[in-house]
Amino acid sequence: MPDPALTATHRRRLREVWRSAGWPCQDMVEVDLLAAGLLQRLRDAQGRETLRVTDAGLQAMVAGRDRHRQALGEHEALAERVALEMQRAGRLAWRGLALRAPLEPAAEGEPTRWVMAVPDVFSIRHTTREDAVEAVAHEVKVRRADLLSDLRRPDKHAAYRALASQCWYVLKAGIGDASDIPDSCGVMVAHPGCAGGPAFGELQVLRDAPKRPHRLPLATWMALARANAEPPLADDAQALL
Repeated sequence: MPDPALTATHRRRLREVWRSAGWPCQDMVEVDLLAAGLLQRLRDAQGRETLRVTDAGLQAMVAGRDRHRQALGEHEALAERVALEMQRAGRLAWRGLALRAPLEPAAEGEPTRWVMAVPDVFSIRHTTREDAVEAVAHEVKVRRADLLSDLRRPDKHAAYRALASQCWYVLKAGIGDASDIPDSCGVMVAHPGCAGGPAFGELQVLRDAPKRPHRLPLATWMALARANAEPPLADDAQALL
């Protein structure tokens, strides 16, 4: 099994074996890794079997780490690009803001559930009218695997809808399109920037996000008051957009 075919579960098991004494689980994940030559079986003098990560397994771990670092850098660059676009539109923007969101009960009589939501970019209009704030949440994705994993978490989408009047997915070009995203969310695609410039350039709208009536709860206002919004744009930042 070449490294690109490794799933997140395989990579996680490699790390677990590397950090542990190597006692086998004897499941199909280990069968895959043994067959690929990424793990090796060893027996001690008492006949006890353990596992060790081979040199090929170490290389697979290094490749996975490097891809993660690259994706993290791209993710932060795209989140920054979205925040700048929101500021250019006259909005106040926050990145990585942790917000407590109420979810509707699954059945009548059940209590409201609360979850923590961390939108990549959260923004509000620069206004003194509470009914005109129009909070917007943007979720940034630069890898298709992360996008598909995210779409399997309905509570996350429900939390964003509870916190904002609009929700958007911003996708790195090539990892997906509007057909992948629920109709309750808008979709943008981020295209590569020019050589020598920002990593991402144009943000192309594939589908507008539906607007819903929404008023920010007090808990969200308190979180915004405690957090640091993105600093005001300088002239050179404006020129990059």
